[in-house]
Amino acid sequence: MNSLGREYGDEQSAHGTETAKSSTLAQATRWHRARRAQVLVVVALGLGGVAGALSRYFISLAMPTVDGRFPWGTFVINVSGSAALGFLLILVIEQFPSGRLARPVLGTGFLGAYTTFSTFMVEAVNLVRAGRTLIAVAYLVASAVAGLLAMWTGMTAARFAIRFERWLQEEA
Repeated sequence: MNSLGREYGDEQSAHGTETAKSSTLAQATRWHRARRAQVLVVVALGLGGVAGALSRYFISLAMPTVDGRFPWGTFVINVSGSAALGFLLILVIEQFPSGRLARPVLGTGFLGAYTTFSTFMVEAVNLVRAGRTLIAVAYLVASAVAGLLAMWTGMTAARFAIRFERWLQEEA
């Protein structure tokens, strides 16, 4: 009986070691998958950021800011970015909630690099320093109001597009 007990005990102990190894392997596999997913998001975010920064740069070349004048380039960039963000948020939240990359690539990456709060503030301060306070105030107010309206317009357009898409699918 002793020998049977030992054999059974040895078998049980070997089984426990095997289970522990497979559990450790499963944990390592999950960790590597999670790490790979994080790297993918970071790379995608970076690519979106590069595209957004280049877009902003080319628009600023096409619409350069002239000292003492209303900074139309930054205004257009920030307002169009607000509209795009409103559209994107509705699509990501309501239409594609399980999309892992849309928000970091387009929202944080592209639009985060495309829009520019820092340049907006520097241009407003430069207008004040140049004695163009009225233009600075107009720029600040117009940017805030136009940005909010653009965001609302983007959100409304996205909801309309989603409803239209659903209607087309029902008709088919």
